[in-house]
Amino acid sequence: MKALVYTQPGEMQFLDRPMPEAAPGEVVLKIEAVGICGSDMHAWHGHDPRRRPGLVLGHEFVGSIVASGAPAFALGTRWTGNPLIVCGHCEYCVQGRNNLCANRTMVGMTRPGAYAEFMSIPAASLIAMPQGLDARAAALTEPAATAWHALNLTLRALVRPLHECRVLVIGGGAIGMLSALLLRHLGSADRLTLAELNPLRREAVARHAGCATVDPRATPLAESSFDVVIDAVGAKATRTQALVAIKPGGVVMHVGLQDWASEIDMRKLTLAEVTLLGTYTYTTADLRATVDALARGAFGDLLWVEERALVDGQQAFVDLDQGRCASAKVLLRP
Repeated sequence: MKALVYTQPGEMQFLDRPMPEAAPGEVVLKIEAVGICGSDMHAWHGHDPRRRPGLVLGHEFVGSIVASGAPAFALGTRWTGNPLIVCGHCEYCVQGRNNLCANRTMVGMTRPGAYAEFMSIPAASLIAMPQGLDARAAALTEPAATAWHALNLTLRALVRPLHECRVLVIGGGAIGMLSALLLRHLGSADRLTLAELNPLRREAVARHAGCATVDPRATPLAESSFDVVIDAVGAKATRTQALVAIKPGGVVMHVGLQDWASEIDMRKLTLAEVTLLGTYTYTTADLRATVDALARGAFGDLLWVEERALVDGQQAFVDLDQGRCASAKVLLRP
């Protein structure tokens, strides 16, 4: 089979790879579509020591079963999946928080991912979906579930209802865009602002999410002006912006992780009783709920998503890296 292989920082090559086999309890999927994630970009830059050259990346996928080592999973049926391979028996799994599984591994990190014609995965990781669901929507399940999980955690921490809150989303990438679309679905578009440096993405967000946008370099975010801030970038600069912009008693949700460490304004965090939350991916329940939401059109028409051929994946990474894509999400089609 053909696969897009991460060969060295800044380079993907379209190479031959052995056809995966359906081990007991696993299935082989014929991939229909797979998304480029920010973590894949991070690996492509050579910044993720867990993802080493020679690996097939990709963990946002939809495909149909072509071989099955799990009797209950029929050939030809279509599935998306949880790329986190969890144990099912640690304290987090039994609490229903399997995104924190102490023994987790991951598709596209510890095992070959979906930038390929075919991929194997444990059947237990498959997420059922309507068989006629468009591949574009199905392949967005994973990033959309990240936004879903983050917003659910945010809602639990709010003192007042969301519709009363002024909300700022920092970053117009996939998670920022999907968060804005979900907030619009929940009725918050008229009190929502998204901050993004790339003018192409600001235009796309304004058109598809129907919210205000701002370039924080040209128009600095006003101090203590938002009840909720969702940092979908996670850089040193955006963490600073989030703590400046949040009102006393507000909630900052930290989703992105572009930089791993930085100073934050602990004085404001403490004296203003700001709630600072971190979030990691999604639970299986979040994935299932997100499939239902996508099928109902809760994230809009998804016309902002760009599709390219898998063979052109290297150029897609370059274009995303250089800010030439208006779309916050590029899907690759084998």
